[in-house]
Amino acid sequence: MEKTQQSSAMNTTEKKAAFSLSAVFASRMLGLFMVLPVFAVLGESLDQATPLLIGLAIGAYGLTQAVFQIPFGRLSDRFGRKPVILAGLLLFAVGSVVAALSESIYGVIAGRLLQGCGAIASAVMALAADLSRDEQRSKVMASIGMSIGLAFTIAMFSGPFVAEHFGLSGVFWTTAILAVLAALIILFLTPSPQHRYVQRDVVAGKGQMRQILRHPQLWRLDLGIFALHFLLTAFFVAFPHKLTAMGVSLTTSGWIYLAVMGIAVVFMVPLIITAEKKWLHRQVMVVVMCAIAGLEVIIGYNDWSLWALILLMGLFFAGFNVMEALFPSLISRIAPPSAKGAALGVYSTSQFLGASLGGPIAGYLAQTYGLSATYSAGAIIAVLWAVAGLGLKSPPRLTSYTLTVHHIENEARLNALLDDIYAIRGVAEAVALPEAGAVYLKVDKQNLDEDALLKLKQSVSV
Repeated sequence: MEKTQQSSAMNTTEKKAAFSLSAVFASRMLGLFMVLPVFAVLGESLDQATPLLIGLAIGAYGLTQAVFQIPFGRLSDRFGRKPVILAGLLLFAVGSVVAALSESIYGVIAGRLLQGCGAIASAVMALAADLSRDEQRSKVMASIGMSIGLAFTIAMFSGPFVAEHFGLSGVFWTTAILAVLAALIILFLTPSPQHRYVQRDVVAGKGQMRQILRHPQLWRLDLGIFALHFLLTAFFVAFPHKLTAMGVSLTTSGWIYLAVMGIAVVFMVPLIITAEKKWLHRQVMVVVMCAIAGLEVIIGYNDWSLWALILLMGLFFAGFNVMEALFPSLISRIAPPSAKGAALGVYSTSQFLGASLGGPIAGYLAQTYGLSATYSAGAIIAVLWAVAGLGLKSPPRLTSYTLTVHHIENEARLNALLDDIYAIRGVAEAVALPEAGAVYLKVDKQNLDEDALLKLKQSVSV
């Protein structure tokens, strides 16, 4: 029992990994998000800028992120996590400098495309898995996930302040500095793993994509994250103009976005608790997406007082954050144990494809039909996913768990190990991948015999 209690706390390496990799993710995402609340307005001062090209610049990073997301994860299996992460951060920094030095919209688009080439998410997650024990991995991953939400909130507040004092180029220079800071964290603060494994729970494997794309539940979640990030980039093509038309300065808009995020948290938390505790994921998600569709129309086609607009925006981002939190939770529960990395890879690719298309499509609509048309497009996309979401089924009450094993020498020992695993109370599924040095489990956390699982882990780690 003493060993079980000790295992419930993160060790020094895991704490360093959680802190440093969360800081890396937050630094990088902060730089990306800072552009959103200011670019639609400030981008108009760039040479040859049009609403279509401004929208393309907003979403451009998503295109190359989608292309390189899965390959970067596989490269980290081959060449090591840190070299791939550092290469990605270098590309991101170079893209930021290109955008900062550009006076034309085309130069900024090129810079944003280069930023997206640094698709390090899978490599960072794989490094986090390398540096954490099986029973602590979810805590490390959760800390990284929370850092993304924190970065978004800080970016909505700080982006307008930086733009007010240093202009659009100042935002991109800040982004470049943050990328360099992230690289220094990787070099000097992040521990180096003693062993590197093929982390199939976070990195996509070959030959698994068709299985994931055809999965009747997973494609709905992939479509959902596509729609959600389409909505996000499309929204920021139009909404900053609404604040400008009301005479709101960039500095004031930073405070407005901070208030909006505060309101969003108040409404978001009860909805997530309802979905998770009462197992009403489909119902909550469909209702929230319909509400987002309604809010698109309400915000876009009416003139509101500033306080009313802040409340409506708070509700919009409450819905956005609810969906952003529930999607990966469901992916983890629904994905086959040995294909979780592939499921997350397709999910991330769908997310960035949505971001890459939302900007230019909204820009085209704004240029051709006016800004209100972008809100209509967002409402239609939200309703379409709500219809698709009706086909979602409640996920099994199971949690993914990875058991790292060594020296699985023959089929007889492998079968015996699986028999021992299935004998543990609370284990529902187990898939062994000897080449990855792991057994991927689905467990019922409420009924899991954690002592038995820990004892088995210690016996196979000898």
